[in-house]
Amino acid sequence: MHWELEVVLFVFLVGAALVALESRNLLTAVVSLSVFSFLSALLYAAMGAVDVGFTEAVVGGGVSGILFVVTIFRTSRKSKD
Repeated sequence: MHWELEVVLFVFLVGAALVALESRNLLTAVVSLSVFSFLSALLYAAMGAVDVGFTEAVVGGGVSGILFVVTIFRTSRKSKD
């Protein structure tokens, strides 16, 4: 039963990575990267590395996502040509 869950999580993980790479909107890319981090945390927990999964969820999904969103909103969206 565990390998089916791991395959499903891996497929969603690849999907989130592709969305992050192909997105033209920075906020969409940051959200999909946060989803990628949470999915990888779930994958780590499913494989038995609960401590690594917890650290990935807190640092990769939480703190990094918040810092990226704050950075996006504090910068100017207009380019100087």
